[in-house]
Amino acid sequence: MDSQIRKQLVSGATLLFLAVLFGAFGAHGLKQFVSPEKLITFETGVRYQFYHSFGIILLALTKKSFPEIKLNSSFICFVLGIIFFSLNCYLYVLTDIKFFAMIIPIGGLLFMTGWMFFAWNALRLR
Repeated sequence: MDSQIRKQLVSGATLLFLAVLFGAFGAHGLKQFVSPEKLITFETGVRYQFYHSFGIILLALTKKSFPEIKLNSSFICFVLGIIFFSLNCYLYVLTDIKFFAMIIPIGGLLFMTGWMFFAWNALRLR
């Protein structure tokens, strides 16, 4: 198996494991400690981590089906998006430090950029 495909599958599966872990923590451990609004922020981080972890696996499966497609830029954007978006949602809720909330939109831009790279490279397939 191509090492890039393996890296994406392992990364996607690991990030999905962490999304389940953080989701369970949010659902069972945070309710009594944070406001309902903060809990929604935490859940949004988990949800987007799920979406983009599955997106990473989709990249690997696409690469397996179309070996000539270039998807590393999408992979990098999705991983960085999870860090900037989801991780900072978690950190903001847990610490109440506004800085974390201020950089969350960078993650959103990275997610959008990753999907645009995916679309662009899919359009270039022959």
